[in-house]
Amino acid sequence: MNLALYRFYEEYSGANILIALAIMFVAGFLLSRITKLCRLPNVTGYILAGILIGPFLLDLIPHTIIDNMSFLSDLALGFIAFSVGKFFKKDVLKRSGKKVLIITLMESLLAGALVTIFVGLIFPDLGWNFALLLGAIATATAPASTLMTIKQYDAKGELVDVLLQVVALDDVVCLLCFTLISAIVEGTSQNGVQVETILLPIAYNLLLIFLGFIFGFLLSLFIRHRSSNSKLIFAVALIALLAGIGILLDVSPLLACMVFGAIYCNVSHDEKLFKYVDHFTPPLMLLFFVLSGMNMDFSSFMTIGIVGVLYFVIRLLGKYFGAYLGVLMVKGEKSTRNYLGLALAPQAGVAIGLAFLGERILPASMGGTFLSIILTSSVLYEMAGPALAKLALFKSGAITLSKKEIKKIDESDKQLPAVIYMLPLVEETKIEETKHEESQDWRHRSSYSSYLLARKAHKK
Repeated sequence: MNLALYRFYEEYSGANILIALAIMFVAGFLLSRITKLCRLPNVTGYILAGILIGPFLLDLIPHTIIDNMSFLSDLALGFIAFSVGKFFKKDVLKRSGKKVLIITLMESLLAGALVTIFVGLIFPDLGWNFALLLGAIATATAPASTLMTIKQYDAKGELVDVLLQVVALDDVVCLLCFTLISAIVEGTSQNGVQVETILLPIAYNLLLIFLGFIFGFLLSLFIRHRSSNSKLIFAVALIALLAGIGILLDVSPLLACMVFGAIYCNVSHDEKLFKYVDHFTPPLMLLFFVLSGMNMDFSSFMTIGIVGVLYFVIRLLGKYFGAYLGVLMVKGEKSTRNYLGLALAPQAGVAIGLAFLGERILPASMGGTFLSIILTSSVLYEMAGPALAKLALFKSGAITLSKKEIKKIDESDKQLPAVIYMLPLVEETKIEETKHEESQDWRHRSSYSSYLLARKAHKK
């Protein structure tokens, strides 16, 4: 059903871009409303919207616009990495200690190694560069659905404490792995294995990281007594500048933007800016994920399906056994050892952004397949993630509610599908304050009461 409606407005330069953006916004919003009814995250709706309006189905957007919007992935990655930087506060790192670092390295690196080995051996036609990049992305975790489940059932315990720290460091390991591997892949894919072709991308990355370090100090100095609007403008400008320089040097802006955020957070001790940025980015993230869906290549559907299923299963096994071994090494609780890996299943934001970069690094014949595998598996992980997280939290004893209370929460959630979990981040502090004031034992309140109090706090 290829409508190709863009033929009616494609010739009008300027108007075609605005109309295409409007279609992407509306499609993303409408599909996200539908996925919420199925208790799926917004990301899933955005990706499905991109598939629906993309060239393989309705074909509503001009192909030239799709091809020229690749900069969105770099910019979106810049904002994602900047937000990750806030987790690198000195006190948090000291409190986490070696135990969390060991668990994080084990669960992320084992998943990446297994995916690389199995894909490289079972699908030799794809090549080891393909397998290495896929393995690097396999190390990442998207904790959003897991964290929503923790809030839903007010879960507590060692598993929750370890999980919250692991997911903060997990994406950092992924960024480091992908940056190093992408530099090696780019170097070896040009004119054979040459030292300069490997070292040059690494040198460019180090230069960009140094700029992120400088930007963090500059931002903390220049906006110390500025208004919230001024802070946001300066931050957005510097993130865009880092992403632009990354495009010029043909390297990822991920580590640079992460260092930028970490330095700013530690020097200024200001976390409000991150909330301002979080409220600036939703339209950008919508466009980014819709664009991701439009770029899915279904021409090699069989390859995508087989490799995608293998990637889904092998990564999940790697996360589970890696977390199991990590907790065993640090002598953690048995319940944490047995169930932490299940809560690390979801994968979305960082992985999809890196998939775009991988698509550019790989040959054109493989790039589309690479991106489609990550997008397909991300949708599957986001669908399975909440169920796996609930199972892990319940089996580990992190959920202390009775079966009757759990049933009551689940029933009220069916009446209010996902809305309690989709409140803007700015409301979280108000919700927590309301919880504390209303009851010292909030865990025994229903989800419906949580929703009413949250909305009440929001209106105030």
